[in-house]
Amino acid sequence: MTNNRSLRISRQAALAVWLMSCLFLLGERVVRAQDETAPGVPVGAGSPAADDSPATNGLAGSSDDPQTIVRDLLEAGGVIGWIILALSVATGALIVEHLLSIRRNALAPPGLAEQIHNLIGQAKYADAEQTCRDTSSFLGHVLSAGLAEVGLGYSAVEKAMEDTSAEQAGRLFRKIEYLSLIGAIAPMLGLLGTVLGMIRAFDEFKTRVTPQVAELAPGISQALVTTAMGLIVAVPAFAGYAIFRNRIDGLVAESTLMAEHVFFDFKRRAAQPRKSTAQKRRAAKPTE
Repeated sequence: MTNNRSLRISRQAALAVWLMSCLFLLGERVVRAQDETAPGVPVGAGSPAADDSPATNGLAGSSDDPQTIVRDLLEAGGVIGWIILALSVATGALIVEHLLSIRRNALAPPGLAEQIHNLIGQAKYADAEQTCRDTSSFLGHVLSAGLAEVGLGYSAVEKAMEDTSAEQAGRLFRKIEYLSLIGAIAPMLGLLGTVLGMIRAFDEFKTRVTPQVAELAPGISQALVTTAMGLIVAVPAFAGYAIFRNRIDGLVAESTLMAEHVFFDFKRRAAQPRKSTAQKRRAAKPTE
């Protein structure tokens, strides 16, 4: 069963990488289609305007070679395009890492709950606590906190497990916050690159009183590349953040409930002395 789950995680990681690749290629096709539909200036016209036109060195001159397309996109995006590319690599790495670490077997190792339950039934609290520390998992931390308070009764055990569960859940949520951060930053960087590109495109008015639309269109098309790149990065980042957030909610609730079941027998034994004391007091009361 563990092998099947590992295979499933590997397939999910491969699917995430495949989706990101598809989104990136789709963005390339959209940008190239926009550039091909834009009216261009004939290259061989021999006029100075044709030689100085951005169409001769922009995306319009790109071939069908994927490597050439990617290179032209990065050249059009400039420094901001490279930053967005670095964010896309970070997004893919984070998604793969979260797929491997935020899963049931990692947060609640199989057999740990049963093993700790048996040790508690034998009153081997020190061995149980050491076993939990060795696992270094979410469930292990929660059970270890409860075992440290067994001498103070079940109320202290329950409070310690609740506090530790909230603390560990907070760490998991902070861990996936980077995806949300990238999803928010990438479109803003893309918009910044577009604004800077538009400024460069309209600099044509400094050298020409009335520049042709065909001279402005390639520069504007290149300026929109960074916006497309930012959106391509933001979509999987936000999608991954939502998926992992829901997964953490479910696994944390499941692990917390499992920890309570581990201490069920301890809770019942702790309640028996109180019941016996109450029965003795009622029996000791004189009957009228």
